[in-house]
Amino acid sequence: MPDPAVPIETPEGAPEIPDKLFFRIGEVAALLSVEPYVLRYWESEFRTLAPKKSGTGHRLYRRKDVELLLKIKHLLYEKRYTIEGARQSLQNDAKEPKAKRTERKQRELFAPDPLLGIRAELSSILQILK
Repeated sequence: MPDPAVPIETPEGAPEIPDKLFFRIGEVAALLSVEPYVLRYWESEFRTLAPKKSGTGHRLYRRKDVELLLKIKHLLYEKRYTIEGARQSLQNDAKEPKAKRTERKQRELFAPDPLLGIRAELSSILQILK
């Protein structure tokens, strides 16, 4: 389980989170560009994600919940992790000391994208074939 005191690092290019105390499920769904049922499903799969409920039963997400959802979306949609893989990645992030997380994040940001080399090579092959 991620430590609630440790801030969750959101992926680069993530949308700006408005400065509010609580967000309703529709606001969070619009912010993440997913349907509300996806958020409810992720809530059932990731036990660390537990929005408060209002007196009328509406889900109220805090900023840390939205940051966690952004991280989950990044792992599932962009890195193509399975639910179990994303769960394990979040657990490993929580266990890792902050200095080590920062170092790993910097390596990921500045490491060359392996697909760029592959794309360049395929482009040169395509030019040869033309």
